Amino acid sequence: MAIQSSTPNQPQPYPAHFKLESVVRPNILALHPYRCARDDYSEGILLDANENALGHAIVSQGPSDDEAHVAVEETLALPLHRYPDPVHLPIKARIASLRSLPAPENVFLGVGSDEVLDLLIRIFVKPGISNTGNDKILITPPTYGMYSVCAQVNDVDVVKVPLGVREGEIDGSEGGKNGRFSVDVEAVKKAVIREQRELGNAIKIIFLCSPGNPTGTLIDLDAVRELLEWEEFKGVVIVDEAYIDFVGSAEDADPDAEIYKRSAAQFIGKYDNVVVTQTLSKSFGLAGIRLGIALAPIPIVQILANTKAPYNISVPTAHLASKALSPESLSLWRKNIRTLKHNRTFLVSSLTSLSQSTLPDSTLSLGVGPIIGSNDANFVLVRILKRGAKVGELKPDSTRAQKVYKYLAEEVGVVVRYRGNELGCEGALRITVGTEKENKAVLEKLVGALGKI
Repeated sequence: MAIQSSTPNQPQPYPAHFKLESVVRPNILALHPYRCARDDYSEGILLDANENALGHAIVSQGPSDDEAHVAVEETLALPLHRYPDPVHLPIKARIASLRSLPAPENVFLGVGSDEVLDLLIRIFVKPGISNTGNDKILITPPTYGMYSVCAQVNDVDVVKVPLGVREGEIDGSEGGKNGRFSVDVEAVKKAVIREQRELGNAIKIIFLCSPGNPTGTLIDLDAVRELLEWEEFKGVVIVDEAYIDFVGSAEDADPDAEIYKRSAAQFIGKYDNVVVTQTLSKSFGLAGIRLGIALAPIPIVQILANTKAPYNISVPTAHLASKALSPESLSLWRKNIRTLKHNRTFLVSSLTSLSQSTLPDSTLSLGVGPIIGSNDANFVLVRILKRGAKVGELKPDSTRAQKVYKYLAEEVGVVVRYRGNELGCEGALRITVGTEKENKAVLEKLVGALGKI
């Protein structure tokens, strides 16, 4: 069965073992997308969509030089009484150019990456959990928690293959790891084969988070390529690149080239079984507008478009996204990323120094352990150790870490994230890279908390 509304005469798929029509759920493949009013006409006397011809009824608060007020007034001047463009081709064209994609048609826009992830599960994975014959997804913990949440919402089972730790790294006492995480491709393959051959199930999606959350791990593209070309796997590899713009260092001469070199976006146009998700929430600093992105082969973008709700991207969101992707804004965006990378270097260096520090008037460790994972995102994952450990000992303490987390938030107003309940992250706190002032404050307050707890 052909994909509804698909572009005819698409090139032969690659790799040859992948057939999109056999991976998509049959009901989704047969879905005739809802045709909204703006699909047909967007100019003229528009009396076709039951919009309010009088416009919105929000009263302006009058002139002001306040920046926030000016922004509100600018938003109120938009055609808020009209449904938005359902396609947003100009935004897609700018994203395609930024990410060096073959065409704007390789871009899909969602309400945050989470809508995109949920749609992908609904498109590819048949709901229902029974003894055999299930569709499943595979994740590599520690990883982003929404993969499992979306799976549960959609009544889909999850196969978990832990990230590996690179050879030669240190095993911590009590099961902790001090290492650089990586995808264990052989373990993933064994899990897929076991599900298919022994249990009669099908792994439809492999989720890879790169750089990973909470580990900051950048996945080797050779590992991604190996899974894409592996004939036993008939599903889709989804590479979640929410933090991809933070790879590399502030000294990179051509940061865009470094990002492209390390991004799975380079596989779009070559492989038909890959989707890359990105967002404007992180490096663009636009978490509040909720714009997620899927970079994918054109047939998958078409299926996403067929399945999504109509008009999913609002007028204000589209307006701000367009401005953020303008040449002038991209120049500031690159500058901000360089600043955050500099700040990350300072935070990593300072936390590393604290790991060698002792409590006042003592030879005992302050209790800051090693940074775990890698530092390719806008956060750092650091262990909190048991109180009373000697400097250099690796004894992660999740109970103490949670107390430190609560003390920081409730007593001194510094909010980090407790991640000690994640696989391989015993005793870990995740600290987002802040401004120079914020980084200094979190370090100072962390030292104070460890002196008390």
